[in-house]
Amino acid sequence: QVQLEESGGGLVQAGGSLRLSCAASGRTLYTMGWFRQAPVKEREFVASITWNGGSTDYADSVKGRFTISRDNAKSTVYLQMNSLKPEDTAVYYCAARRLSQYVYWGQGTQVTVSS
Repeated sequence: QVQLEESGGGLVQAGGSLRLSCAASGRTLYTMGWFRQAPVKEREFVASITWNGGSTDYADSVKGRFTISRDNAKSTVYLQMNSLKPEDTAVYYCAARRLSQYVYWGQGTQVTVSS
């Protein structure tokens, strides 16, 4: 069992930056991902990182602006978000992948980008 808790969301102006954190408890050496869901839209993939940080993947919409990282000693995954745009406004969730599916999810943190 894994418990995940996101933090770091908030209100920021377009062009600004935020860093989200996802603290994990329990078994934590999974591939971790960040997802987001905007109002009236489906949840979408943002970024992922393998258990040892050796490989990352990003949605095209955030490439070059967002960076995912992890500190296994702290059982924490980060999402550094730069050059934020209003269309990045969403609830951001972290998730842990077991085998081929993301099965553990946090409660989410709101990110709002004003124009």
